[in-house]
Amino acid sequence: MLNVTGLETFYGNIQALKGIDLKVDEGSIVTILGANGAGKSTLMKTIIGLLKPKQGEIEFLGKKVTGNRPDQLIRKGIAFVPEGRAMLAEMSVMENLEMGAYHRKDDEVDQDIQQVIKRFPILEERKSQLAGTMSGGQQQMLAIARALLARPKLLLMDEPSMGLAPLIVADIFKMIKDINETGTTILLVEQNARQALKVADYGYVLETGKITAEGKTEELLENPRIAEAYLGG
Repeated sequence: MLNVTGLETFYGNIQALKGIDLKVDEGSIVTILGANGAGKSTLMKTIIGLLKPKQGEIEFLGKKVTGNRPDQLIRKGIAFVPEGRAMLAEMSVMENLEMGAYHRKDDEVDQDIQQVIKRFPILEERKSQLAGTMSGGQQQMLAIARALLARPKLLLMDEPSMGLAPLIVADIFKMIKDINETGTTILLVEQNARQALKVADYGYVLETGKITAEGKTEELLENPRIAEAYLGG
């Protein structure tokens, strides 16, 4: 579904991504692991069009999308749940949900809103509440629900568990698995390596802008170096 080859992204003269190659098969969950500053968010922002690569290509469903704007990529079937959730804080929960479908011209938006509310019942209870006044876990659920209203084929998620209590983290990862099982392919950036490897099919390890390891998640879990660096031994 997604094929990235030779991707290089810079901030001024500083090279953040150094020849990244990765692929995401349709129907899978692929995770990218790495420490702070490894380049994970830069990679996601480059794929979704917020940053332009200096070199390399991005293909989605067999077509080159390198350099496309985020709104063009949303229309093609890629949605993004950004790090920090990026709530429209002064808008209500319902208005945030509606913004997730802003580009759609079909007449099934209301139906889809009801479906995501069934998946995330707290949003029904809080639909008139300002998004900025919700808890971190509730905002994360809203961010995921908003992205789903774009009807993505591929969902990019950047650090969905960041700053959340352990019980909420478990709920978020269960939702990620459920979303995948209902047909959405997922590319997941996550510092919580243990949880990410539990739900993912395949993983990449990103260190200082380079992929240093990759493999099926069971292989990564058994790799002593990765266990020590990311799983606490």
